[in-house]
Amino acid sequence: MIKFSDQLNKKIVLSLFTKSTGRRLRNPHLTMAQPTRLVAAFVLVVCFPLFLNAQNTVSPGEFIVEPPTLINLGFEWYIEGDENRNARVKVEYRIAGSGSEWKKGMPLLRIGGEHIERAGIDYTTPDMFAGSILDLAENTSYEARFTLEDPDGVEGEAVKTVTVSTRAEPKAATGGRVRHVYPQYYTGEKEEPHYPGLVSAYGGSTNTKGDWNVVAEDVVQPGDIIKIHGGLYQGNLLNYPDWHNIPFDGTYFFTAKGTAERPIVIEAAGDGEVIFDGAGAAILFNVMASEHHIFQGLTFRNVGRVFEAGRKHLAGATDLTVRNCRFENVGEGIVTEYAGSKNFLIQDNVLIGRDDRYRLYGWQAHREGLIPYGTHLLDSYYGIKVYGSGHVIAYNSIAFFHDAIGISTYGTPEKEQELKAVSIDIYNNDLHLLVDDFIEADGGVHNIRVMRNRGVNSAGSGISAQPVFGGPAYYIRNVLYHIVRGALKIHGGVPGLIAYHNTFIAENNAGSVHPNSNYRNNLFLGADGPTIIAAFPYTTPYSVADYNGYRPNRGPDSPENQFVWLSPAGERVGFKTLPDLRKASGLEAHGIIVDYDIFEGLKMPIKAPGEDRPGPVYHAVDLNFKLNPKANAVNAGVLIPNVNDLYTGNAPDLGALEVGLPEPIYGARSEINNQPFYR
Repeated sequence: MIKFSDQLNKKIVLSLFTKSTGRRLRNPHLTMAQPTRLVAAFVLVVCFPLFLNAQNTVSPGEFIVEPPTLINLGFEWYIEGDENRNARVKVEYRIAGSGSEWKKGMPLLRIGGEHIERAGIDYTTPDMFAGSILDLAENTSYEARFTLEDPDGVEGEAVKTVTVSTRAEPKAATGGRVRHVYPQYYTGEKEEPHYPGLVSAYGGSTNTKGDWNVVAEDVVQPGDIIKIHGGLYQGNLLNYPDWHNIPFDGTYFFTAKGTAERPIVIEAAGDGEVIFDGAGAAILFNVMASEHHIFQGLTFRNVGRVFEAGRKHLAGATDLTVRNCRFENVGEGIVTEYAGSKNFLIQDNVLIGRDDRYRLYGWQAHREGLIPYGTHLLDSYYGIKVYGSGHVIAYNSIAFFHDAIGISTYGTPEKEQELKAVSIDIYNNDLHLLVDDFIEADGGVHNIRVMRNRGVNSAGSGISAQPVFGGPAYYIRNVLYHIVRGALKIHGGVPGLIAYHNTFIAENNAGSVHPNSNYRNNLFLGADGPTIIAAFPYTTPYSVADYNGYRPNRGPDSPENQFVWLSPAGERVGFKTLPDLRKASGLEAHGIIVDYDIFEGLKMPIKAPGEDRPGPVYHAVDLNFKLNPKANAVNAGVLIPNVNDLYTGNAPDLGALEVGLPEPIYGARSEINNQPFYR
């Protein structure tokens, strides 16, 4: 065995460490009395640079294609290494088999190490990339190519090419059996086979003598269509031989299993409005055990929850379609909180809740003590709430609920991929007069896409994320007006929030610190309230805020410092002007100040004196969010692939509406006219 003196050992280690790292040990008086200590130190010194390089190189892992939706595709790519976070994933796509040039997509979002902590949740995001390709054609096959790049090197397969098809809208199969249901007092000629009520038609029972309805010996089969003829369907829940065969609790149960090719369809026959009146029941349609069901053209009213579609850790529907239906005087429309629920299509519906229709006020009176008007009661809760994957909530008109649309505040995501809340689309909805928030992405994990929605009048916030478990959560081209507590509600950490091209007639001031966020091409216009216009509480240096337009508050109670930044030292620092913020933080290098004259004719809303005091109600049909072509917000944005490729000027415009392009359709397409859907 070769032995060295302790002094020589120390000199060797110090010299090698200094030459290898360019740094000196903090404790030059380190002693090494044992040979094993020398060996360990020598290995550390010699291998340390190699170890660092190995951690900075990136190694690709599992690649996941999330459930496709009608127009969007979502992807996840797990990695190891890249400690310095300089790896990126380039995205390209084209129609499969077309041989056309690849189109550029948004790069996948780098995720990893961001911490989420709220209400007992303790979650750290894994090292990965995630992201979406947006606004594709329905029922179309695409090639998508992903290239992993890292200046420090890629160890493994750097290019991944996959072929994925967007979903088609479910439709009735040909050749299935058709069953007819007529209202109780219908006296005309009836098509065969016909049944006394939906319970009988679904179960195949024609007996109306009490509990004999459960003797269902000819249950619907995949491909069957139940046509409900015009009239009122309201059972007498206390009548033992009820003609409708509705159970004592007033709930219809749907437990059959259709298939993708042969769904089970329950639809209006087309000879008059079909009205299901719940007669005050708690739940009307329980579909938790169903698969591949389509409900379309029906009206529901006078019930607590219309569609019971899933309960956490219990059961939930899959492939549920609710289309072209109307909900009136209901507590909730459609709800699932089951992680295994997937592929819902909730489209072109009108949902009218029970909340106040004439004034805007909130539920948080308890926070500031008793006020004259008290707390807004929970007459209605969610219009639509989902959990699971692959859901599409599009072109719905929703008014007079606590929250319009939400992802369940589920908690820590399940470990199984098929149980995570991923690939959820919420787009082109028209939302009016909410007690709390327009849209809540709370509980979403990856690829939550909130796009082209319009919301007017919210006593809470515009879009909530408290929290999202990694993201990306895309907020793109949404228009929100008259919001008491700020455009975005952010709590619990919320990594991966991506806000592009939104028009927010509200401040960006709500919530707490958050990492890994990206704000570009947005408009934030204050209404001269007693608050700041924008906060930048970013806890990571790789968050981005640039190319946004701000209209600071100028009211008598508005703070002088309208911009607040969380410094690297953890201090909140206020700035009076945007250039002051820019100089100190490096944020908003291309940000601008705007005013209401950037619009063709939009006026500043009058804010309620407080979130719990009644305020005015505005109507979307009276508001014009189009930009004045001569405004400084025109051509002031930055190009974002797959988001604003179709800009019309020298550069993309700020906000949701590009000059020269048509305004999106908001809400149920069957309701498009010059009157609000809720009148």
